[in-house]
Amino acid sequence: MTIRTAIIGFGTAGRIFHAPFIAADPHYTLSAIVTRDQDRRTEAAAGHPGARLLPDVDALLRQAAELDLAVVASPSGTHAQLADSLLDAGVGVVVDKPFSVTAAEGRALVAKSERLGLPLTVFHNRRWDGDFRTLRDLIDRGELGEVWRFESRFEWWKPDPGASWKTTATTAEGGGILYDLGAHLLDQALLLFGDAVPVYSEVVTRRPGAAADEDSFVVLRHASGVHSYLWMNGLAAQTGPRFRVLGSRGAYTTYGLDPQEPALKGGASPTDPSFGREPEPAWGRLGAGGTAVPVPTLPGRYAEFYARLADALNAGRPLPVDPREAVRVIELIEQIHRR
Repeated sequence: MTIRTAIIGFGTAGRIFHAPFIAADPHYTLSAIVTRDQDRRTEAAAGHPGARLLPDVDALLRQAAELDLAVVASPSGTHAQLADSLLDAGVGVVVDKPFSVTAAEGRALVAKSERLGLPLTVFHNRRWDGDFRTLRDLIDRGELGEVWRFESRFEWWKPDPGASWKTTATTAEGGGILYDLGAHLLDQALLLFGDAVPVYSEVVTRRPGAAADEDSFVVLRHASGVHSYLWMNGLAAQTGPRFRVLGSRGAYTTYGLDPQEPALKGGASPTDPSFGREPEPAWGRLGAGGTAVPVPTLPGRYAEFYARLADALNAGRPLPVDPREAVRVIELIEQIHRR
């Protein structure tokens, strides 16, 4: 079955993280794109001439019978309401992260999708970062021994972030770096080491007049005994390692961010032979002290999300991300904001 798909929102999420993968996967057809912005409509028409361009979600819902799936790539505060309306219209849903602003919203969506028998999943694409895939493989093969400490960072230097909904959204609207990048870091930590509770946090607004946090730090204690230290900061003039993972047999340290996003922004296609591959100088190092050696980074595979989703829709296999796992991430974010 060809999965007739719509994208709501054609900003960075819809344009960079969703449309290229839907267009490149033969299991899907990109049937419609919802955006009011004229420049984005022009770009969508040029890049995806087969898609209908719609001005709002109401127009999309009127055509719901012609769709199998819709991707919610709109501002965070709208995710839950849009997903709810799509489920009511009989359309399966992919929600970009964060799944929702509150865990109660997320739980209600999961219950509705199950009651209606409709697919619902969350785009935690960073599960398919190349460095994260490599780290999972090293842990699974016992290369680190017993892991004691997991350090993970999304950091960069952007003191003037420019004008966008992200710079004006409040915490109540799903704004701030904890809801944004923190959702990825929390999801990765839980996937590696199991459930956890926050034991320390710093959620800080740095720039005068900023609507929500820009520099946050969280410590988790996992039931498995591992401690995770998670940094997310858009105002880091010098950045730390992307991963530093310490264990009884050695450590794994890597710097820099996965290359898939900058490649997509530069016009690359997911079907390019080199897509997602990291050059050797960027590989992480495994071992102890001076004996640490470079480890080839597995290719990043954001396309895997949509490949697994097609298998789920067409062959009844598991969804690429269980929405209950995404609810747990939101529960932790709420707990951290209440601390």
